[in-house]
Amino acid sequence: MTNSNNLLIGRRGLLAGAAGLSALSLLPSRLRAQETPRSGGVLRMGIGGGSTTDDFDIRKLNDWVPVNQAYMVMNGLVEIDADNIAQPELFESWEAAEGAAEWIFNVRQGVTFHNGKVLSADDVIYSLNLHRGDSTSAARSIASPITGLEKLSDFQIKITLASGNADLPYMLSDYHFLVVPEGFDDWSNPIGTGAFKLESIEPGVRGRFTRNADYWKPNTAHVDAVEVIVINDISARTNALMSGQVHAINSLDFKTVNLLGRNPNLNIIRSSGGQHFTFLMDTRIAPFADVNVRRAIKYGIDREQLLQTALLGFGQLGNDHPIPRTDRFYNSELPQRAFDPDQAKFYLREAGMESLSLTLQTSDAAFPGAVDAAAIYRTSAAGAGIDVNIQREPADGYWDNVWMKAPFSMGYWGGRPTADQMLTIAYSSASAQNDSHWANERFDSLLVEARALLDEDKRREIYWELQQIVSDDGGVMIPMFGDYLDGVNKAVKGVTPHPMFNLMGARMAEKVWLDA
Repeated sequence: MTNSNNLLIGRRGLLAGAAGLSALSLLPSRLRAQETPRSGGVLRMGIGGGSTTDDFDIRKLNDWVPVNQAYMVMNGLVEIDADNIAQPELFESWEAAEGAAEWIFNVRQGVTFHNGKVLSADDVIYSLNLHRGDSTSAARSIASPITGLEKLSDFQIKITLASGNADLPYMLSDYHFLVVPEGFDDWSNPIGTGAFKLESIEPGVRGRFTRNADYWKPNTAHVDAVEVIVINDISARTNALMSGQVHAINSLDFKTVNLLGRNPNLNIIRSSGGQHFTFLMDTRIAPFADVNVRRAIKYGIDREQLLQTALLGFGQLGNDHPIPRTDRFYNSELPQRAFDPDQAKFYLREAGMESLSLTLQTSDAAFPGAVDAAAIYRTSAAGAGIDVNIQREPADGYWDNVWMKAPFSMGYWGGRPTADQMLTIAYSSASAQNDSHWANERFDSLLVEARALLDEDKRREIYWELQQIVSDDGGVMIPMFGDYLDGVNKAVKGVTPHPMFNLMGARMAEKVWLDA
């Protein structure tokens, strides 16, 4: 049911890589496996993607710092491993009835929250219900197919869906589906079952987390404490790593990867997956309500130049849909959209325009190099009759003030383990995170149909059409997928690539240890 080649692809890319990467230092996995973890020390992480508005509310996690910090304090129901396979976490096991519309999940026993409360089915049901109904949760659309949550015993629940979903365990791996005690709502002082307890926090600046001595997972939580320093500026983040101020950073600047790779004290962790970078058009308003304008904009970008210039080749071309080549349902026969100024002008004329003037609001908070990428787009778009004015926005508050509010902006998505989850959360008309506000009735209908099918060939046929609909009609231009690139001091052991997110799927803190 999953693509088990994702990790292999990530490691091949790491060892072969783009020009200059062959010199990078990373222990082979067989040697890492032979190392014995040691306890102690303070892991210092410099993470970009934080804001003064951050807290631990699992309903609104939307960037790297809050997601990483939430995983330190709380556990999920299901974990996606380094092979992109769903593994039990607070759900210990599960079984689906015929048709995959009814599921029985067994809650792990012997787990306690930081306040001493024993984890039970009541806590899981409460946590899931935070995302259902009239909730403002960013995961509301993912949870919306759940029509029933029934407690069968203290450690067993039944989930009923509106229609079958063969990927339900993968759906429940979403980072919003973390578990808190029943009735909990103090999001500045989180209580979870995670590897660390919150000691102190200054949102958008720093946080400190101390080891949970009663953590239930064996052979994890090796360090005494984790310090998170929020460093949104990529240059400052890189300097912090090189100077030894921090042990690990996320989202490296693609332009400096080869330079960092020559540093004898550092490892570069490169993971291929579903991370992609977006130009977002609000399809509710002019001129983006016209599909011809959207197509003109998509033909007006030189994707190959953008990939080689902005990412230095550390990624793959995008085709205006979010499904990566590593996904088993990737549409390999959909023609790659190329830079074509004549086609762009044709679609402008179809929209009744000879030219188009746009303001693109962006920030490097959207993704490292976003401002440079905007400048590259402005140059190529000019030849297609599209004048792009770049409006640079502050990094702090970008996701609250610009994303999903500006008519034309930039962003990124981390990958999701299944095509259904990615398409549902970002493109379903019911999704709270549909960041182009796009709606297509056929898309919505086919999406529901595909997820209930157990026949892989029939599912593939539908997911191929869904990708074409998004590419041709959608309000998101996706010119490129970027590899996840992290920088880690060699004193940090146990680090591996991960196909989902930076920093080992945002779970590095509980998995690594520090060398003596």
